[in-house]
Amino acid sequence: MGLIREPLEVDFFVDPRPLTEKEKRMISDYIKADKEKRRNKKTSKKGTYTQQTV
Repeated sequence: MGLIREPLEVDFFVDPRPLTEKEKRMISDYIKADKEKRRNKKTSKKGTYTQQTV
């Protein structure tokens, strides 16, 4: 993890509280849905090209 440089006009505030179970579940569900969407996108490209042997 590296150093984050702040732009001059922007202030970053970090909320150090722990996540609730609902928030953890929401993040987990989002990650699962995103992975599934990416997996389907990759597999849909397969099969568009066919290789013929001579």
